[in-house]
Amino acid sequence: MIDITATQRKEKTNAQLEQQRMTKITIARGDGIGPEIMDATLSILEAAGAEIETEEIEVGEKVYLSGNSAGISNEAWEVIRRNKIFLKAPITTPQGGGYKSLNVTTRKSLGLFANVRPCTSLHPFVSTKHPNMDVVIIRENEEDLYAGIEHQQTQEVVQCLKLISVPGCKKIIRYAFEYATAYDRKKVTCFTKDNIMKQTDGLFHKVFDEIAMDYPQIESEHWIVDIGAAKLADTPEAFDVVVMPNLYGDVLSDVSAQIAGSVGLAGSANIGKECAMFEAIHGSAPRRAGQNMANPSGLLQGAIMMLNHIGQSAVAEKIQNAWLKTIEDGVHTYDIYKEGISKQKVGTKEFAQAVIDNLGENPNTLSAVSYGDETLIHIPHYQRQKAPKKELVGVDIFVDWGGEYPGDLAHKLQMLNNDSVELTMITNRGVKVWPNGFDETFCTDHWRCRFTGKKEKQIDKKDIVSILQQSILMEIDTIKTENLYTFDGNRAYSLGQGQ
Repeated sequence: MIDITATQRKEKTNAQLEQQRMTKITIARGDGIGPEIMDATLSILEAAGAEIETEEIEVGEKVYLSGNSAGISNEAWEVIRRNKIFLKAPITTPQGGGYKSLNVTTRKSLGLFANVRPCTSLHPFVSTKHPNMDVVIIRENEEDLYAGIEHQQTQEVVQCLKLISVPGCKKIIRYAFEYATAYDRKKVTCFTKDNIMKQTDGLFHKVFDEIAMDYPQIESEHWIVDIGAAKLADTPEAFDVVVMPNLYGDVLSDVSAQIAGSVGLAGSANIGKECAMFEAIHGSAPRRAGQNMANPSGLLQGAIMMLNHIGQSAVAEKIQNAWLKTIEDGVHTYDIYKEGISKQKVGTKEFAQAVIDNLGENPNTLSAVSYGDETLIHIPHYQRQKAPKKELVGVDIFVDWGGEYPGDLAHKLQMLNNDSVELTMITNRGVKVWPNGFDETFCTDHWRCRFTGKKEKQIDKKDIVSILQQSILMEIDTIKTENLYTFDGNRAYSLGQGQ
């Protein structure tokens, strides 16, 4: 029988308690400069006392080139899903071969609906035209045009479907207001293009206005994205937290990071109900790999957001202030080094060591951070509402037709009219060309032909089937249909431009 002494029992108990405190995270070192900046980041986290345990997986170029078009194995997926927290260095997606973006796949597969990118200037230590910039871009991460649903419709026309959902809008917009509350932000701004896309972007704007009413202590505003983007580029200090659909957020988060100082300094959090992924926003920069030149700041910023997310805000605060002190001291990697401002040009390892040496220090000129315990953000749970009354009132039938005069097509299609439905409009690329179209309107071979219920009455799907059957007999090349609905009597489809 083995005798365990009191000291050994105490050591065993302490080890068990330490293990319980540890948060197990998944890491991927990535490609190009990825392994170097991951090593640098982990060394800083360890020195700062982050209570994490890492489990490593391989994703990216090697996995792609092994024949896996997703860039990630089933086993790696299981590790990510088990640990819930994923810290990922940049990866390389091989050119050609139909390889899908692993970033997009990961965000959508794991339900990481919120992409969070803080963009703060480090003036006067990093060059910027906007010394007072402090903006957080919160981007919807799962839908919009990034659904990736594309088709070639005719010889001349391809399409990409823009999908915006009520739950998608509600989750990301409420998260933006919760983020503003947690980090003591004063204003949330919404960017859309709902003057043109009245159904999709219109829904995003409508939900924004509804949710903003639940946060009277936070100022809210809406901008059309084009003038909003111009204002953001010119006067970023006018904004605080900005929430927007996926595509606009992708573009403007990079723009914001660059005008704040450098894309290479920015980190990104991808937040979901169950899982979260943290990364730098820059790429793998293979030309700089293995040279001890890369700036690890972007991945480090992602790791700091990770620490806040898992409740280790004190460690996150210590690292961020040490990083700010290092930047302030002029200890810079090549990408931000500038004569007259920087004091010392260093490599990846040396920069990490400088941050470690500054742990426990605060910056003098730059503003020190103080996270506290309020950075744990409530993830909203979507509750489906009572379904409205949905009525089918027509159908848009898309036709591949190589003719020149819309009136000729209308003459053929009017033969498809029946007792319930009739042809009421033809558009080409969204512009009404029949009836009363203009000869000057340029037309492709892709035509939207709208049939609606006579006297605006509800129709039956059998009416649509009848139209399609008759079109086959008349050798009209129908390529797709879109049903036209009202919800609680409200039109839920767009009019033709010029209608």
